[in-house]
Amino acid sequence: MDFFLTLLVDGVLSGAIYALVALAFVLVWRASRMMNFALGEWMMVAAVLAGGGAALPLGAAGGLALAALGMLALAWAFWRIVVRRIADGPALSSIMATLGLGMVLRGGAALSGASLAPLALPIGKPEAAAVALLCTVAVAAWWRWSRSGVALRAIADDRQAAMAMGIDVDRHLLAVWLLTGGVSLVAGLLWTSVIGGGFGVVLVGLKIFPIVILGGVDSIAGTLVAAVLVGVLESLGAGYLDRPLGAGFGSLAPTLALLAMLVLRPHGLFGRPRVERV
Repeated sequence: MDFFLTLLVDGVLSGAIYALVALAFVLVWRASRMMNFALGEWMMVAAVLAGGGAALPLGAAGGLALAALGMLALAWAFWRIVVRRIADGPALSSIMATLGLGMVLRGGAALSGASLAPLALPIGKPEAAAVALLCTVAVAAWWRWSRSGVALRAIADDRQAAMAMGIDVDRHLLAVWLLTGGVSLVAGLLWTSVIGGGFGVVLVGLKIFPIVILGGVDSIAGTLVAAVLVGVLESLGAGYLDRPLGAGFGSLAPTLALLAMLVLRPHGLFGRPRVERV
């Protein structure tokens, strides 16, 4: 029983960190109907910038400030150069754009920043989970109750109607991408501090994307529930399956849950089925 409780708590803690990363996916999707598949690369760049700044005379605080400015600049540049031009285009264009950005960031890191170590904060998983949970609640509250959040929900429902009501669509969508840059910074630091750094962090997007599908791609609450569920399934699977079946089998548990969800409830736990008027 103690072993089960230990795995359960560890899974919940991991799920809190997963939820913060998944939230960045959902915010961008709900606001601009784009999936940022370069999110793992954004987290890698944020952690490396923080580590590079800390290695300089700037210290840890200076490294964090440098990383924050760098991520805001990256988000602004990507929005200005790419997102504004393809926001109303087909979904495949946005997918290819974010995948291409991820390849550029990975290549640039391999060429120029391979020797830079990401900043690892001296915290454990409980502290990291608490920070991730606070950030997740703050972002969710901002989306739900702030004026900007209301405007973004109106944009997500009907962009043309929102523009007709005087909402500055470009300014609000830029705010979402800037917020995504900030979330990427926090998530990248927590992830590398607790789970590990290196170029493996670029695979976070592939790891977290099933959580978004499980919870419902347009539901923040569903994302939070799915993140904890996946964390628990992953922990229990690793604890009970890896030993008899071999290392790696435990990680299949979330994938099996995703497949079952796609069959039984394709729109996710809290997602809304698409309704078209004819």
